[in-house]
Amino acid sequence: MSVPFQIISDSSCDLSPEVVRENNIHVVPFYVSPDGGQYYKEGVEIGVREFYQQLVDHPGVFPKSSMPSVQDYINAFTPYVEQGIPVVCVCITTKFSGSYNSATNAAELVKEDHPDAKIAVINSMVNTVLQGLFTLELVRMRDAGVSFEKAIRLVKLIRPSARIFFTIASMDYLLSGGRVGKLAGSAATALKLKPMIVLKEGEIFPTGITRNREKSMEKLVSQIRNHFEKAGESPDDYSLCVGFGYDRQEAERFRDKLVADIKKYSHVTDIPLFQIGATIAVHTGPHPLGVGLIKRYNA
Repeated sequence: MSVPFQIISDSSCDLSPEVVRENNIHVVPFYVSPDGGQYYKEGVEIGVREFYQQLVDHPGVFPKSSMPSVQDYINAFTPYVEQGIPVVCVCITTKFSGSYNSATNAAELVKEDHPDAKIAVINSMVNTVLQGLFTLELVRMRDAGVSFEKAIRLVKLIRPSARIFFTIASMDYLLSGGRVGKLAGSAATALKLKPMIVLKEGEIFPTGITRNREKSMEKLVSQIRNHFEKAGESPDDYSLCVGFGYDRQEAERFRDKLVADIKKYSHVTDIPLFQIGATIAVHTGPHPLGVGLIKRYNA
């Protein structure tokens, strides 16, 4: 059975190989280097677990990442265009990477040879597991038979609802990647404070600090509750996930806390776990933990 469009995403979507395969998503990898030396294609030449292990084993060494090239996107788009299949390409927020620009330039070059090609490149304005949820909403639209043009319109309508509330164990990686000011970051590191952060509208914003990991988890739970209360909305209308890095057991424990609380004001009884990938771990280090949410598409 033909599909209305093919979904492509850069590897910041952090969807597992099984989810990618089951949902016919084409992933274009970022390049990552565990030590700033040789670069590898994320998920192809180096596994996420292997990458995290290197971060844990070498805590003083800071990794690097590099976006997919224009040619990488040309190679991804061309086979579908040649079959007459429209393409919707999801890219990490432009505030964090030039992946969107690479994909846009690639689309223009492909259209020079294939003037009738339908290629939509979308700045998701999110990243990591939240980009995964964004991409899976497109999957739901595609599988429901929503047209190429309508899907683009609908996914842009739900995009402003997307949030990821998260915490990290150390500011060192954000400092190394230039994601926070050196003065604030150094002070937080010296005091061993755990930052609380939200990603919204394409950018990260501080939402507080805690003294330890347990307090961070408690605060995440309350932030999710406060978000829905303030918005006057229910988690029942949202897709949610817990994103984690190296420590899956901690993520499972946190998920239990979150579900126990969220059940008090919704009908949600389970939340999936998504592992945060290597591209994002470059900036968070090995111990990110957070909750992604986006309004669900309804036919």
